[in-house]
Amino acid sequence: MAGHQHPTSPRPVSVAFESRRQVSRRTALSWNTSRRLTPANLPTTLESGSTPGQSEVPAVRFSANGLTTLRWDLLQDVGGCHDLGISSIGLWRPKVLEFGEERAIELLNDAALDVSSLSWIGGFTGTNGHGFRDSIWDAREAIRFAGKVGADSVVVLSGSRGSHTLNHARRLLLEALRELADDAEAAGVDLALQPMHPMFASDWTFLKSLDEAVDILAMTGHQRVKLAFDTYHLWREPDLLSRLPELVPLLGIVQVSDWREPTRSRQDRLVPGDGVIPLAEIFESLIRGGYQGHFDLQVWSDDTWGEDYLELLRRARDQFESLLPHLPTAAD
Repeated sequence: MAGHQHPTSPRPVSVAFESRRQVSRRTALSWNTSRRLTPANLPTTLESGSTPGQSEVPAVRFSANGLTTLRWDLLQDVGGCHDLGISSIGLWRPKVLEFGEERAIELLNDAALDVSSLSWIGGFTGTNGHGFRDSIWDAREAIRFAGKVGADSVVVLSGSRGSHTLNHARRLLLEALRELADDAEAAGVDLALQPMHPMFASDWTFLKSLDEAVDILAMTGHQRVKLAFDTYHLWREPDLLSRLPELVPLLGIVQVSDWREPTRSRQDRLVPGDGVIPLAEIFESLIRGGYQGHFDLQVWSDDTWGEDYLELLRRARDQFESLLPHLPTAAD
């Protein structure tokens, strides 16, 4: 990606291949299996105050993505969620590969954490230096792992258009999704296809609008192929609030951060509530529309990557909760 880079900032999906080759034998921070982590009070699984016989509002599920805590390793990510009573985690694949997949499965099981998502698979257009079949193989490995840890979804980035025509890039993506959808079904996970704002998409995907991604979902025609809705990338979409309820059945995950105005770089996201995105209205539209999936905190920021991560997660969780709507029960 162009612009200022954090020393360990996210890169396009080829990082999964590089990580598997370079760090699979590296000794990661040891995990003592006698240390059993159990969730605390889980304040971020938010229920309505209804009693039997009243209509119930679905729980709102908040997760902390490992991209937000970029300098932490997987063990620290899990420990941070435990310490703050955050019941769900979004996994970043390079951290998983560095820790070791089998050890990661044991760690996550011991911690009793729900896994909202695994990021990323893709690069099917070949513009990251890996061929189509290699990308399919890598995606299958990720999907199998996601199934073992009970992840809700695996986030998919198509790869950039590169020298392909747009039609050819779309054909490659459709072929990949159709081939992988049955793997996802067998693993019990969704494939969450992510479009990006045109300012940020060039290295990652040729899908630059909500409609482009929804069209791909329709052409794929498989219940396991869904949408990754990132508030940062899609908040400027026309008529978004009125469209959200009809999009809810298509959503695999909602990724949450806020927009600084004016934004200074590609890695300048804000904690929810600190920017200009109408997050409260977006959350209300999603929840009233029946969305029951995770809201995954994903803050890419050179500023926050240098902060104290426990304080960052605590602040982000609290501000996220403050943006949630009051949805009345039958008693109200």
